[in-house]
Amino acid sequence: MKHITRAVAVAAVLALAATACNANDKSGPSGGSSAAAEAGGTLQFLSTSKEINFDPAKSQNLGTSAIHLILRGLTAWKTSPDKATELVPDLATDTGQVSDGGKTWTYKLKPGLKYADGSTIVAADIKYGIERSFAPALSGGLGYHKSLLLPDGQKYEGPYKGAHLSTVETPDDTTIIFKLNKPFGDWPWIASMPAFSPVPQKADTDPAHYGEKPMASGPYQVKSYQPGSKLELERNPNWDKASDPARTGLPDAFVWQMGLEANTVNQRLIQDAGDDKFAAATGVSIPAALIPTVTGNPAVKARVATSPSGALEYLAMNNKRPALANPEVRKAIQYAVDKQAIQVADGGPEFGGEIATTLITPGIEGYSKYDAYPTQPQGDPEKAKQMLAAAGVKQLDLVLAADDQRLEVAQAVQQGLQRAGIKVTIKPYQTQAFYDLITADKGDYDLAEASWLPDFPSALGNIQPLFASSEIGKGGYNISRYSNPAVDSAIAAATAEPDKAKAAAAWAALDKQIMNDAPLVPLLYARNAFLHGSKVQNFYLPGYPPYPNTLIMGLSK
Repeated sequence: MKHITRAVAVAAVLALAATACNANDKSGPSGGSSAAAEAGGTLQFLSTSKEINFDPAKSQNLGTSAIHLILRGLTAWKTSPDKATELVPDLATDTGQVSDGGKTWTYKLKPGLKYADGSTIVAADIKYGIERSFAPALSGGLGYHKSLLLPDGQKYEGPYKGAHLSTVETPDDTTIIFKLNKPFGDWPWIASMPAFSPVPQKADTDPAHYGEKPMASGPYQVKSYQPGSKLELERNPNWDKASDPARTGLPDAFVWQMGLEANTVNQRLIQDAGDDKFAAATGVSIPAALIPTVTGNPAVKARVATSPSGALEYLAMNNKRPALANPEVRKAIQYAVDKQAIQVADGGPEFGGEIATTLITPGIEGYSKYDAYPTQPQGDPEKAKQMLAAAGVKQLDLVLAADDQRLEVAQAVQQGLQRAGIKVTIKPYQTQAFYDLITADKGDYDLAEASWLPDFPSALGNIQPLFASSEIGKGGYNISRYSNPAVDSAIAAATAEPDKAKAAAAWAALDKQIMNDAPLVPLLYARNAFLHGSKVQNFYLPGYPPYPNTLIMGLSK
């Protein structure tokens, strides 16, 4: 899961790129592109990134990121401008056959699959790719599969010393079987992650540099890479479009211009001159300072794609602190917060985001619109005062830990709570120090403003990391320090449920159950906004993920 504050949102989405008025009633993405995309041409990405690595073991990229132009998985993501993101078979013939009460998942490969060099993709290559993701030297990638494929207490450190995973079986070249240690209904989404891309062992002669030119199974392969300067992709001559429901393979080539300043990227796309008509930015969002420029020019605004939803921005209340241990105090704070002021500080409703009331975000199965603490967007400080008095609180002094790049939002929180007589002292930290503080065992803060985006479109990603007792401290992101054994049991049951409809209903119920305890205040469903050149097509932001789908982009002439 992605823990994202707006201060580091650009850094987070750079990986996606290398890899991705009142707008509160907005139901779909805006801007984007409308002309027909045609085959051919070179699509350029303007990037601030100085390094790009396509090693699937080390990747945290989402299913619509550029790494999936090169690498295919067992399953893949198919997006739509107006429908929920769909899981589709990629290298596999289906999204998985489940047995053994949800613990065994079996996949068969499609026939005729080949790498760029013409060699055949076999099930053992997928197993090897998964095994190498366990190697300590290749750490840092999405790791949901790791705890599920290892028996309790067992350690595994990859294939480089001859050891192999017994829980992944390949009885023949086209069959791969996963034996999980517990039921996990979202396994088909896990099988879309980069680690499930095939890696032939014979090609892994230099693991530390494999990501510079991996064996391509997708429509493109790396042509050249100059760190800090330029990355070029060219067509994979052996990609079979008929077998691939997730990628269009329209451009002849992709080029990343790297190491640019964020302002340079946006200014070039605003000007839309020369080759920049064929360029886009999936990792540089529009800052608040440029919003008047963009909205004031209809031709430029027409080339902005905004997401209907995005990460949940929230105010965590440390439930372990004496001043916030009483749920009635936390419920009072729900009314004291001025969400409208926070929305303005984030760029307004169109670019900042829609006011949030739920834990599960729109675009995720299990989302159900409701408001446990209904009030005006600016809150109800008088009601908050009454609730605090009823709870026996005469004076409430709180410390708000803040990312020093997010001080305007912190001040909006502070001013909102002060209206209800709550004294808030802002304690700023540099970004990394802020993360270290809120995820440490000690939890030395009362309040913290943060954002969270799941790594795949399941309510598991909204709920479990933020509210399971196991995620308190030790680097976990239950920064509200909320612990409820009944919720923990319900999370385990929903996680194990293989039936999608039943799982969605279970997560929706959990959303309301948790909010009844008021461990945090949902603030905004944060919006993303990205510019693109006038010739770039199929550029839109779905409900999830709130980033353009690199796999389907094309160009008009």
